[in-house]
Parts: sequence; structure tokens; C-alpha cells
Amino acid sequence: MTSSPLDSGTHETMIPALPRRSFLSGLGAIAAAAAGPALAADSAAKAKPQAPERLRVMLDWFVNPDHAPIIVAQQRGFFRDAGLAVELIAPADPNAPPKLVAAKEADIALTYQPQLHLLAEGGLPIVRIGTLIETPLNSLVVLKSGPVKEIADLKGRKVGYSISGFEDALLGTMLQSHGLKLSDVTLINVNFSLSPALLSHQVDAVIGAFRNFELNQMDIEKHPGRAFYPEENGVPVYDELIYITHQQRLGDPRIRRFLDSVERAGLFIVNHPKEAWAAFISYEKGLNTEVNRRAWRDTLPRLALRPLAVDRTRYVRFAEYLFKQNLIGRQVPIDRYVVSLN
Repeated sequence: MTSSPLDSGTHETMIPALPRRSFLSGLGAIAAAAAGPALAADSAAKAKPQAPERLRVMLDWFVNPDHAPIIVAQQRGFFRDAGLAVELIAPADPNAPPKLVAAKEADIALTYQPQLHLLAEGGLPIVRIGTLIETPLNSLVVLKSGPVKEIADLKGRKVGYSISGFEDALLGTMLQSHGLKLSDVTLINVNFSLSPALLSHQVDAVIGAFRNFELNQMDIEKHPGRAFYPEENGVPVYDELIYITHQQRLGDPRIRRFLDSVERAGLFIVNHPKEAWAAFISYEKGLNTEVNRRAWRDTLPRLALRPLAVDRTRYVRFAEYLFKQNLIGRQVPIDRYVVSLN
């Protein structure tokens, strides 16, 4: 992905001297003299740059290619250019970031759109302010060499999962779209060991596998997988990763500057993928791995290049889906927890 410079011509136009030039010059001299003290004060202020403002940002998990724009913005100095000193925090518990934002112990956090609706129903004073990954990553994965060639083949088989609730509903909808019910399979909690459970034949499929990671990990280990996508099997499309903040921080100018910097980083990634990858792996030791290189490639097309934009209909539709699945007991008005800072 490269950009071609635009050629521009140069045109010179001769402008005749104005009859009142000396008069206008005199006015300019008077104005300059009057403005002298103000200009001197302004120059003195510019000579003392203000210290960057601190911003605490909670990731959803350990650093990985899903966080590409945030990490690139940090490493390329885009946050610094915006007057921000951003502290990135990887949580030990992925459920903690929204709670820390609600308690004002963090300024911004990453979470998932499905979780946002549940948190809003629970009364947490949080609001979606931007999008990081604008397509689902969640998928139902099986071994390509295994007996499951289509979703209907899961009847009577074992399916591994990590988190009950949403993943159950997701799987149930996908099964229903192929004439099966959730009771037609045996659910096994494999915690977060999705790929190992599948490769060891502990289960025949796993739900909750991120298509940009698990599929690459399995391929590296010479056991390629096959993915079935929720959005192609009855589940409304949704944003995978989003930015949230406290409702009372919507007027905080740091929030907008952060998102503008992330947008700038997203465009840099698209325009300069090699340089962006180099910036990403420079963040911390251990990021330059084969699985991350592959995940980086598969994640870039899913990044939100307009993080501030919001598809309100998408959120309304998904809230209705969660309500029908009995995952939320009521539908909180979308405008209370989904906004665009534009």
C-alpha cells in the first residue's frame, strides 16, 4: 500500500503596485507597534511548552496486533504531538477495565460491543466513544482435517468455550441457522485454552476463537483450522473492540485528542505498513513473533479508520438481539451509552 505524490504546477502572477500602498504600509507599521507587547508575550509563552497531560488507558488484554493503532500512536509520538502522556495498562482480568473507568480510576478503556450492552443495563456510567476493530473477530473453529465440514455436523459433538453467556447465545444462534439446538451439542468449559483443547481432541469445535489469532496459531502448528463466522450464520454484525470512557468525561478535551491520534496512527499503518510494524514490535520485547506477524496481516483490514464514527443502527439491532437471547432484561436507550464526539 503506497501513495503516489501529486504533481503541482507553479504559476507566477504580476500584481501592479496599489496607489495607496504607502498609506497601507503606514497603517501596518502602526498596528505592528501596537501589537508589539502582545506578540512578545505570545513568543515568551511559546518558548515554554506546556507539559503533556497524563491519560490512563486500559487495554482489554495483553498487547497484541488488535491494539495496532494505539501502540503505533505511542511509538511514533502521535500522542506526544497532541500534548498527551498516555499510560497504557494491560489488565490481569479482561473484565476489570470497564469497572475501572466507571470508578474514574482510568480515563479510557477497551471493551467489546456485546459487553457494553450488558454493562449499560447494569447501570455503569460508561459510554462508547470510538471503535478500534469494526468487525467481529469471534468465530466457531474446527480442525480442517476433522469430521466437521459444516455446522450441521456438530450434532452430538463437544464444543469448547471460555465464557458462558454470550458465547452460548452466539453458538445457539449459529446452530439454529443450521437446524440444530444448543442441546444438540455438549458444552465444555476449556477456560482460555481454545486451540490446545481442539488440537488434543478434547473437543470437536471451539466458540470464542479470534479468527486472526487461533487460525494462525493452528496453522503454525501444522494443524490448520476452519472457521465459521457468526455474522454469516444468523448473528447481527457488531464491533469487536471499542473505546469507552466515563459519562462525565465526554467534555474532556484529552479524549478527543486521544482518538484523533489513534485515527492518525490508523492512516499511518495503511500508508506505511512496514514502518508501522517496526513501531509496533519496538513497544516491548516478545512482540516480534510469527503468530503476531500473521495476526497483524489479518487484523489490518478490520481496523476502524474512522474511530469516531458510529453506526447507531448496528448498536440498536444488536441490543435487540441480546434482548431476544435473554442476555439483557431491558433495552437501555442507545443514546445513553453510544455517542459520537463529532
